[in-house]
Amino acid sequence: MTAKDLKNALLQEAIQGKLVPQIASEGNARDLLEEIRKEKLSHGLDFANAKSGKRKSKKETALAGSNPCDITEEEIPFDIPESWCWCRLGEICNEIKRGKSPKYADKSNFLAFAQKCNVKTGGIDLGLALYLDENSITRYSETDNLVQGDIVINSTGGGTMGRVGLYETQVPAGIKGVYPDSHVTVIRSIGNINQHYLYYVLKLNQPVLEKCGTGSTNQTELKPAVLADFVIPLPPLSEQKRIVAAIEKFMPLIEEYGKKETQLKAINEKIGTLTKKAILQEAVQGKLVPQIASEGNARDLLEEIRKEKLSHGLDFANAKSGKRKSKKETALAGSNPCDITEEEIPFDIPESWCWCRLGEIVYNNGQKTPDKEFSYIDIGSIDNLHQKLNDKENFVLPEQAPSRARKIVKKGDIIYATVRPYLHNMCIIDKDFEKEPIASTGFAVLACYPQINNQYLFYYLLSPSFDNYANDTENSKGVAYPAINDDRLYKGIVPLPPLAEQKRIVAAIEKMLPLCEKLGE
Repeated sequence: MTAKDLKNALLQEAIQGKLVPQIASEGNARDLLEEIRKEKLSHGLDFANAKSGKRKSKKETALAGSNPCDITEEEIPFDIPESWCWCRLGEICNEIKRGKSPKYADKSNFLAFAQKCNVKTGGIDLGLALYLDENSITRYSETDNLVQGDIVINSTGGGTMGRVGLYETQVPAGIKGVYPDSHVTVIRSIGNINQHYLYYVLKLNQPVLEKCGTGSTNQTELKPAVLADFVIPLPPLSEQKRIVAAIEKFMPLIEEYGKKETQLKAINEKIGTLTKKAILQEAVQGKLVPQIASEGNARDLLEEIRKEKLSHGLDFANAKSGKRKSKKETALAGSNPCDITEEEIPFDIPESWCWCRLGEIVYNNGQKTPDKEFSYIDIGSIDNLHQKLNDKENFVLPEQAPSRARKIVKKGDIIYATVRPYLHNMCIIDKDFEKEPIASTGFAVLACYPQINNQYLFYYLLSPSFDNYANDTENSKGVAYPAINDDRLYKGIVPLPPLAEQKRIVAAIEKMLPLCEKLGE
């Protein structure tokens, strides 16, 4: 169980009357609610509408009976103790009030409280507040100023709507007042309601409040009237206080649990990452699966690719340019076309394997200027945590095509971002596109010959060995945006197994990697 789950379980037990025992001498919540009702009616206020402070007509006042809350059976989500009762939020609040649109200043003695001040991770941060123009203060009443114990709720869309915070914050020196802006609603309860209890009820229901907005997608609002209508369980005041004391006794323990949970998660993620790296490194060193003599050796496989290239008069070691060799160069292509030195080899490999350069075993599809609508693949198209293309295609018209939209890609190709290669913005093109795909020139496009399993090569490019090569300062140039150029990339060396073994290695890796992901959870 996570710290969040524990916190929610604690709050759920609390608002169902299961956290502390009921004490008969503390009375019941119906009496408390009746006191509030009478007080409101004595001032001619609508019992259920704290937002507007609307005065009731004489007829409405007379009709306020034993069930002023008017709560239906369908609205009640769970049973509560006999001494409790259900009520609407508006019945027990003095104010449920939206703030005003602020006029800002570079410096003043007043702050405008915005949604961002109600921090996602919990708590209030006035360091994020902007200064309010002092000339506009006359627009605000004295009760508009936030006071300790106010509940603040983000009330407009944009991913934060419904977020609940408790304003118990040290006001910076020299600040005379903090006023909510129009995107924040302030809830201020009546004196015989414990504000902390009310906060915990609303905090538990934050996921519900997040879905209570109305309006268009871009203009969704959580209106004060909706909040006023929200149904809550109400204990007697003394029990409210005991519930809060019990919650606040347990909360530090849950917070400490949460810190340990975060630390454990970080350790697990590190273990998962290290295990993944170790698996990939074992795989490309020939230690993950056994070698089988009948599968042949990689030198024969490499020779097949070499002959195919030479038959077309192509430079064996330069897939990038497809440069044609001279007759002399062709004649000199001998038993070591890779021309790999002893110093370049980082580790031993099995006898049936061989070393080669990346450029020997891949080719590219060339470039084109888009002449019709196309699917543009740029860095943002890749989920670099999972090395997958995003599902949504980015359609671009030819006249709006970026100058970098040039590289032709086909299904099965590997695309490898050459800028900041340590980010692993890479993937296999594994789907059919609605429009012709064109990739940014920020990628190297690696199309594999039939003798090369693209998934094996992909995993090698993810391995620590190739990472070390690609991110070496000799290869990856630049400070803010280090990049490896295509020539350097294609000169990287690859440990090559026979094709059948490549496939067995891929199968073994894909059996193990989900376990690594579980370690990181």
